[in-house]
Amino acid sequence: MPLFKPPPPRILVNNASCMRNAQTVLRDINVSVHDGSALVLTGANGSGKTTFLRMLGGFSRPSAGEILWNGNNIASPGVFQQYKLQINWLSLRDAVKEKLTVLDNVQWFEVLEGKCGRAKPALELMGLGRLVNDKARMLSMGQRKRLQLARVIALDRPIWLLDEPSVALDAEGVRLLEYIIAEHRKKGGIVIVATHLPIEIEDAMSLRLPQRFPRRKTMVDLIR
Repeated sequence: MPLFKPPPPRILVNNASCMRNAQTVLRDINVSVHDGSALVLTGANGSGKTTFLRMLGGFSRPSAGEILWNGNNIASPGVFQQYKLQINWLSLRDAVKEKLTVLDNVQWFEVLEGKCGRAKPALELMGLGRLVNDKARMLSMGQRKRLQLARVIALDRPIWLLDEPSVALDAEGVRLLEYIIAEHRKKGGIVIVATHLPIEIEDAMSLRLPQRFPRRKTMVDLIR
């Protein structure tokens, strides 16, 4: 009987480093991510959480090492064109068009994807169903974050890269975030989250990035 061979990781980060402004931000990072798994990135401000997400999204290239998707380097032009269609990116910049309605803000992205019909259910799931015809400029910061998450749901791409997704959310919003992450993983989706706030993600891998520079002593340190 042949031995069972586990599937290769969907995403493999192999000794990846990254430099910015002639300074090393990340050094020799190794991570393997399989379908249905989650990775939580933590670390102090400036430790490179967003930089790591940007490398995974293909927005910046490693200065050393490589990032593989299905065994292929995402920096290869032909590979990247396919890989970028798998990525759902949520950043601190919400890209909300304030003159459009809440519904239009999601449907506009659907049109770009050649999809339709998921915008309204996604907004209802995120608790924005009663606001679909309101102008986005009327939303609070927490509602704008929910709108961002509704777009992630509606676009339905397999790899979610979420940069501080719980910022501005209330307790109910965080529970909704945890729910949609769990549901996405049940379908085999991948979720990679950079956060400094606690988010409950079952069986998630954790990667704490070290500080780039030694912490300067404060007055609190001096009086101890």
